[in-house]
Amino acid sequence: MGETLTREHAIGRLDQIPRGEGRNFDVAGRTVAVFRTHADEVFATQAECPHLGGPLADGMMGGTTIMCPLHDRMYDLRTGAVLMGECPIRTYPIRQATDGTLLLEVG
Repeated sequence: MGETLTREHAIGRLDQIPRGEGRNFDVAGRTVAVFRTHADEVFATQAECPHLGGPLADGMMGGTTIMCPLHDRMYDLRTGAVLMGECPIRTYPIRQATDGTLLLEVG
């Protein structure tokens, strides 16, 4: 049967990411952007904007949205849906363990 295996990777601690900002992490051979909202929610997406490769972790956050710093493409961090632009972005399941460690799931 075609079963997809996923695995959680410990990538760091929540306190490594300031509130309202994003940081890039290398996980299982790919770069992932991880965002911490002002409400301490955590989201993970592909690192580059699909438009022209802008660094999403450097974008401006507003609640649960991120705006690419290059050309104002805007995305929903919860779903990856495009709010302003053409293409959605990939999101990854992420959670915070009780000790503050961030656990990212990649397939």
